[in-house]
Amino acid sequence: MADALLLEVGVLFGAVAVVGALANRLGQSVIPFYIVVGMLLGPHVIGELALPGVGTVYIQESEFVEVGAELGIVLLLFFLGLEFNLDRLIESRERIGRAGGIDLAINFGVGLLVGFALFRDPLAAFLTAGIVYISSSAIITKSLIDLGWIANDEAAPMLGTLVYEDLFIAVYLAVASALVLGGGDVSEAATSVGIAIGFILLLLLAVYFGTAWFARLLNTGSNEFTVLRALGTTVLVAGAALALGVSEAVAAFFVGMAFSSTDHVHDLETLLEPVRDTFAAVFFFWIGLVTDPSVFGGVAVPVAVAVVATTPTKLVSGYLGGRAYDLGPRRSARVGLGMVTRGEFSLIIAALALSGAGTTFAAGVADDIYAFAVGYVLVMSVLGTTLMQYSDPFEAFAVERFGGG
Repeated sequence: MADALLLEVGVLFGAVAVVGALANRLGQSVIPFYIVVGMLLGPHVIGELALPGVGTVYIQESEFVEVGAELGIVLLLFFLGLEFNLDRLIESRERIGRAGGIDLAINFGVGLLVGFALFRDPLAAFLTAGIVYISSSAIITKSLIDLGWIANDEAAPMLGTLVYEDLFIAVYLAVASALVLGGGDVSEAATSVGIAIGFILLLLLAVYFGTAWFARLLNTGSNEFTVLRALGTTVLVAGAALALGVSEAVAAFFVGMAFSSTDHVHDLETLLEPVRDTFAAVFFFWIGLVTDPSVFGGVAVPVAVAVVATTPTKLVSGYLGGRAYDLGPRRSARVGLGMVTRGEFSLIIAALALSGAGTTFAAGVADDIYAFAVGYVLVMSVLGTTLMQYSDPFEAFAVERFGGG
């Protein structure tokens, strides 16, 4: 058993290494490549191909893959938290509130309309709104670094809006989980929201008052102990959040924010970045692993409709968010282009929809939502990163249309 699992894990990492190098050569985000190779090596593709004398050979959804996928999400949001200490968040609260509020009103509102038009179900529309509203913290942050925008003025409204989205999604996931897993029970949703808000407030207090403790925790003089203590704290808090029905990703974000107020941020980024990227690859591979590509044919039209409807909304809300930060048209256009990408949280919502199959949703609706979300993320992750790479014509148009440098 152990040797078979080790072989599967070896194939997994070998496959993502190869397609990751291919994506890098093509100048694309690695995320859609990881998802696609997960589908190709999963039970829905290779599992259908019986090898003579061997039978079906494919990578299974093992416990290692499931736990590795959870760690990937936790570390991705931990790193986003490292970009924001609480003082910076409080100092920018008005701008973050304006930019985030514009983003929420436009994109979540359009998402509700699109979701109801596609699925004719209020709860399905609610999930669709979340899927098309939330931008990808992981892909956008990585793209900001790769393109050198992270030190520019446009990074502030983008990261601020991502923080707003992540805080909103903490409450959203609590409500959505209760409605989906509880069969639409509103009272259970209210209880879950109360628990989520209470846990988030507790984390905020820990971040505000615990800077000295977090700093002492990492004063080890050893890279090994620094990694173990940072990972141990992050995973423990994320696991406690998950046990309470709160998003483990949001909990990890607050832990990252707590460490961001210490003098160890650079060390953490240097030491943990390879660990983050490794388990993030497992997460996106897992998404492909549990996805049956044959269902995409049935959702091609809904995906196309959503892409056409929601790409302009992010461009507009991002541009207005940049203006809320007093940026000129060129920088504001970059903000709009950068916020187009969707990713990890959309896939988490998709997995949540799948858990309600046969209970909360009518037959086939949960599968359609899941397939729609995966297809939508594949398209938007490629489209968003491409728009950022080739932003010059859009920037020139914004300057010509609205003036300024």
